[in-house]
Amino acid sequence: MASLSLTEKERAAVDMFRRDVLEASLRGVVLVRFTASWCGPCRQLAPLMERVIAAVGSPRVSQVVIDIDENRLIAEEFRIQSVPTVYAVVGGRPVDAFVGVISERELRAFIEKQLALLPPDAAEADLEEALEAALAALSGGEAAAAAEALGALLRAHPDRVDLVGHYARALLALGQVEGARAALARVPADAKDAAVQQARAALALAETAPAGGDVAALEARVAADPADHAARHDLAAAWLARGDRDRAADALLAIIAADRDWEEGKARDTLLKLIESVGLGDPWSVATRRRLRQILFA
Repeated sequence: MASLSLTEKERAAVDMFRRDVLEASLRGVVLVRFTASWCGPCRQLAPLMERVIAAVGSPRVSQVVIDIDENRLIAEEFRIQSVPTVYAVVGGRPVDAFVGVISERELRAFIEKQLALLPPDAAEADLEEALEAALAALSGGEAAAAAEALGALLRAHPDRVDLVGHYARALLALGQVEGARAALARVPADAKDAAVQQARAALALAETAPAGGDVAALEARVAADPADHAARHDLAAAWLARGDRDRAADALLAIIAADRDWEEGKARDTLLKLIESVGLGDPWSVATRRRLRQILFA
């Protein structure tokens, strides 16, 4: 854009466009939404854009709103003929656009298509690598190391709700129920993130399961009376307290096989909470659910 013979207002608009659109598009996708105060469809699109951008959750997506009546110079540069019109700017140039109001699914696909054009983000790659290492430590029984690493990641990225979920699980593995509860309290109740839901299931299990008792004494009670399901359920809790989900599941499945309706299905409910806390897609959970189905439908 030429900068000669511009009014002060036009010069400010050009500076804003250069900073917030052209320069920002060198680091990510900038969605330039052309609008007008008199435009009804524009008012429909505005909240949809906000909602979908938030749902995509990428720090590499930003939005710049330009009123065509207030910024005629920029509107003319883009040859805007109707509003709303949205341009995607990547690498300092427009790469795609749409006119009018589109569906939420179409808008999300539009944004994700532009994100795919970007080169990998080195900082994001480093974060994911560190997260993968922390989760490997957690699954390997190194809860203290995992909690320290996840806590550091969360302090650096406080808006990542998945990190809150992973950190809460690490605290639960350390027996720090109050700490896990406090961490999860930061997340909105309607959050659908898988890591948060998994952590909430683990917290519910830790809060409702009986405190782990003496394994040897409980095993002796079960050996003396295999029908003592209360002792076997307490034994499962004791194994859970020690991080042995395999033996905990074995004990719970044994109760279900003997009396699936014991205490109104208490053993089944505890087992399902355990499965959810591990993660429904985890191979261990898949295998355990298969064992449960074999018992229930035998």
